[in-house]
Amino acid sequence: MTTPFRPPNLALSTVGLSLATFMQVLDTTIANVSLPTIAGNLGVSNDQSTWVITSFAVSMAISLPLTGFLTRRFGEVRLFTACTLLFVLSSFMCGVSQSMGMLLVFRALQGAVAGPMYPITQSLLISIYPPAKRGMALALLAMVTVVAPIAGPILGGWITENYSWPWIFFINLPIGIFASVVVANQLRGKVEKTERPRIDYVGLITLIIGVGALQIVLDKGNDADWFNSNFIIVASIVSAIAIAIFLIWELTDPDPIVDLKLFRHRNFTTGTLAMVLGYAAFFSIALLVPLWLQQNLGYTATWAGFATAPLGVIPVLLTFFVGKYATRMDLRLLAAASFLVMGATCFMRADFYLQIDFYHVALVQLLQGLGVALFFMPTLTILLSDLQQDEIAAGSGLSTFLRTLGGSFSASITTLMWTRGAVNHHEQLAEHITPYSPIARDAMQQLGHGDPQLGGSVINGWITQQSYQISFNEVFHALGWIFIGLMLVIWLARPPFTPKARQPAGGH
Repeated sequence: MTTPFRPPNLALSTVGLSLATFMQVLDTTIANVSLPTIAGNLGVSNDQSTWVITSFAVSMAISLPLTGFLTRRFGEVRLFTACTLLFVLSSFMCGVSQSMGMLLVFRALQGAVAGPMYPITQSLLISIYPPAKRGMALALLAMVTVVAPIAGPILGGWITENYSWPWIFFINLPIGIFASVVVANQLRGKVEKTERPRIDYVGLITLIIGVGALQIVLDKGNDADWFNSNFIIVASIVSAIAIAIFLIWELTDPDPIVDLKLFRHRNFTTGTLAMVLGYAAFFSIALLVPLWLQQNLGYTATWAGFATAPLGVIPVLLTFFVGKYATRMDLRLLAAASFLVMGATCFMRADFYLQIDFYHVALVQLLQGLGVALFFMPTLTILLSDLQQDEIAAGSGLSTFLRTLGGSFSASITTLMWTRGAVNHHEQLAEHITPYSPIARDAMQQLGHGDPQLGGSVINGWITQQSYQISFNEVFHALGWIFIGLMLVIWLARPPFTPKARQPAGGH
């Protein structure tokens, strides 16, 4: 029996791995609030600037499921170090870009190398920690996953306002260089078995076409009015055909580029389903609350960030306790408690109204943080628990890919439900307000100080605000029931710890 590898300094290794992951996750959201400034400086429209987000998302979605193949070919440590350094290089090139085309090329490269970083970090943390402390490592990684997307818009807005937009990319340089040097130095003695697997070209090409087209459809669907756009229709057909070929080919190929046979493991299948649906609902909350604060309540981007930031407080405070003590109980119970708390906060938001104050918005965000603190680590442990050590990188990459895709689906569906619901409610609320109604006519005259057109505009504004508020409440009511349903889903998994050793099954 071989002695497990332990780095010279476990704490330093953990810091290096966590910093790289923080940097990578941060970059999924840090550019969002800077898009108008980037568009103005590079002389393009706001619509064109959204490709800064899309190009990163598409490339990352394609590279994520390739993590297992790349790990077999290059080894985890070498691949992690290379991806981190390439992320630093592409970040620098994004910052010095002089045109939108140049920025999009390097933003796509940044996304491509970002994909494998998170799954490899999970796999490396599990491999260097003793079984009894793996929960702590995964809890720390979960905290990073929660805090980084919250910090992204706030940090991006502050940097853009006080310095210039290239610095949202330049801040990656010292972080990435430090992380890559630390990890390469600490883990250089880790023995890794590499091989030269046959490249599955059919799987690779259909993956790139299918996932790339699907991600573009999800990112651009709302702006293009979905299937009223020929571009969206064609992209959807191309995606559906390519993904169908990909699934059939990968399930029958003897050496697939993405190992779909990982779903033979019950806990991996159940845990991934719970993770994807739970994260999709969580992502909907993270997307909709800031939009609602700015559009309905008139918050600035910065104040919307402050109102949502309390979400990260409890996960930070509970990381140590969840990591240390969670493995002493049935993790399915913790995950179910997480879904209960997040469902409850969704029902609270379903009662929000236009005059609600900052304190109550921030308080519900704070309470949701308890659910988030209990979500990532238990669910991650469950889905990885019945994988073999050499399957963890591939399994983590595949589940993270599906989680990311779930987030993209939820972003599109949530935005569509909110806006379409608002349109429907606007029609219902406004149907009796016409110039032919004496009451409506008198109200328009009074509000417009004698000008009925101005008064009608004021009333229309009120109705629009109220319509979006009713639709907001309906969306959160639906999200609450999704979380309640996930409380049942998680119990389809087996207990992820053996009764005697109380150790993760995947650790053997």
